[in-house]
Amino acid sequence: MTSSADTAAATGAAGRTALVFPGMSALKYADVARFMLTNPIARRLREEADDALGYCLADHYRDAEEDYAESAQAAFLLNCTALAQWAVGAFGFTPVACAGPSFGAKAAACFSGALGFADTIRLTVELARCEQDYFRTEHTDVVTQSFVRTPEEGLRELLAGMDARGQWYEVSCHVDRDFFMVSLREPGLDAFTAGIRALGGLPLYAMRPPMHCAAFAPLRERAAAVLDGFTFADPALPVVRDQDGAAVTTAAGVREMLLDGFVRPVRWPDAVRGLRDLAVTRVCVAGPDTLWGRVPCTVEAFDVLAASPRAALRPRRYAPWAPPAPVTALAPVSAAASVKG
Repeated sequence: MTSSADTAAATGAAGRTALVFPGMSALKYADVARFMLTNPIARRLREEADDALGYCLADHYRDAEEDYAESAQAAFLLNCTALAQWAVGAFGFTPVACAGPSFGAKAAACFSGALGFADTIRLTVELARCEQDYFRTEHTDVVTQSFVRTPEEGLRELLAGMDARGQWYEVSCHVDRDFFMVSLREPGLDAFTAGIRALGGLPLYAMRPPMHCAAFAPLRERAAAVLDGFTFADPALPVVRDQDGAAVTTAAGVREMLLDGFVRPVRWPDAVRGLRDLAVTRVCVAGPDTLWGRVPCTVEAFDVLAASPRAALRPRRYAPWAPPAPVTALAPVSAAASVKG
């Protein structure tokens, strides 16, 4: 495995760094309140968010009863954005690209310059309401089950058995070589998790509402109507799609990426390859993260820098953040770029 010093020597300075915005996880107000209320960047963004929403985001988040309430989603976006801006100044790097699996795609779209912060906050809340309204009556028996330590070949056999029995499912997320999320109808969940355990896998948790399924095409159509109320710009940084690793450089491409997130699975190994195609050697994971910056396909490919609320609360001198300058072309892949592994 290549060390950080070796990577820096091979690529110059600290190498080529991309920002990664994590998918959202259930996070309590108390876990981020100190950062959100005291960090100067977060305070400024809170003021923008309050103006955009017409209410005090911090108060609504504190009082939220659901893990993925609209205020919790908006607060997660705010904290990720603030941590990205803080990290650029605190750690002294210029990002060359960004990516955001699942919910993180919204923060990536914002940081890239494709959508302003206030608009992204409003979009996040409006999409949260759109999803809540949709799943109130549609697919009410569907959950998304996550699991690890499951060989891909064994999973294919398990799913083939479901096909043979006429049981509906979709693979919603491929996180790593043995880490997946599958959406299925809840009556078949116990048998499915038993099959995962028989393969030596470990079922983690079932999410409701479910996510990332082709069956949710009507939700994509509703979300498209929401996005019609916002104006996107060409991103100043290429945004690597979490669905296939392609680099998005146009306003239309960013819009399509956000909509595809409703109906296409996250394929994080493909996104990792997409970042490597841009000669990225280091990723800074900006936000509260317990997954994307820790799985093997990430840590084996890059040096990983964690920009967490706890890290940002440590005393540190840093330069003010400035928005990225517009990109005119994708950076070429350097033959000399080295990757861990």
